[in-house]
Amino acid sequence: MAEPGFWDDAERARDVVAEVKELKGWVEPYGRATGRAAELTELADLLELEADEALEAEWAGEVQDLEHEVERLELRTMLRGPDDRRDALLTIHPGAGGTESQDWAEMLMRMYTRWAEQRGYTVEVLDLLPGEEAGIKSVTLEIRGEYAYGYLKAEKGVHRLVRISPFDAQARRHTSFASVFVYPVVDDSIEIQIEEKDLRIDTFRAEGKGGQHVNKTDSAVRITHIPTGIVVACQNERSQFQNKATAMRMLRAALYQHELDLREAERAKVESQKTQIAWGNQIRSYVFQPYTMVNDHRTELKIADVQRVMDGDLDPFIEAYLKQYGAHAA
Repeated sequence: MAEPGFWDDAERARDVVAEVKELKGWVEPYGRATGRAAELTELADLLELEADEALEAEWAGEVQDLEHEVERLELRTMLRGPDDRRDALLTIHPGAGGTESQDWAEMLMRMYTRWAEQRGYTVEVLDLLPGEEAGIKSVTLEIRGEYAYGYLKAEKGVHRLVRISPFDAQARRHTSFASVFVYPVVDDSIEIQIEEKDLRIDTFRAEGKGGQHVNKTDSAVRITHIPTGIVVACQNERSQFQNKATAMRMLRAALYQHELDLREAERAKVESQKTQIAWGNQIRSYVFQPYTMVNDHRTELKIADVQRVMDGDLDPFIEAYLKQYGAHAA
């Protein structure tokens, strides 16, 4: 980067800087871990010669910390896909079941928001359609942070809820479903061809919260990509121009994921033994009644503390998925 003329080609310079940053993200943590391991090995040798209970306890704690650090590095080796480092667009749609399913969709939105905030990621609501009585009809979140897509791709699929419905006067147990889709956020360095003739752009009045200006003007934008049938909408911004720009960014991400899905479908024809995620083929069940349990049906990981999971503790499920499927996770 110090060579003359390096910054003359801005695009090439950007790519090189990104590559250097990525390599440092691997080399530096690995160097720290190996250096720490060498120090602890030397300390272990000294403790064999001269026992010291206090120092041994400190050494054991340091070893445990190092083990956790190595586990984190091991997990990162599973995030080597071309899009894993990217930000993520996460959409949630309730299944059949009216208010009960819409409430479940809102619970999932809160769960993913909590998970992201605990990791230091930022969350922006790009589009939110409230339910008529409670919950939501749909939501699109942009979750920004390193490896956001790499982690959240483990959440694609149908999520099942079993509980005593607060909306049932007879307090009966209900089963509800909601689907979660995750797309990588694509930037301008990835070329996605979008023809103006392939778009239908509609404007409409925003629903829900947003202030008098949002509710009294047709500022919300819906874009339909006619060849694929993909529809995106944004009503979060105050102006129609801002909403259109955000919706176009959402469309680029959705079209990119659509192309990836087509390629995956072709590969699935060859590898027909792999089960496709489909409606009714849930990836995870959240049981509140008659017992409490969250069960991931792909990894068979079970956690009894449902509330802890709903408060955003998803890492055990994500880690189990990545370790089981590794680089083939999609």
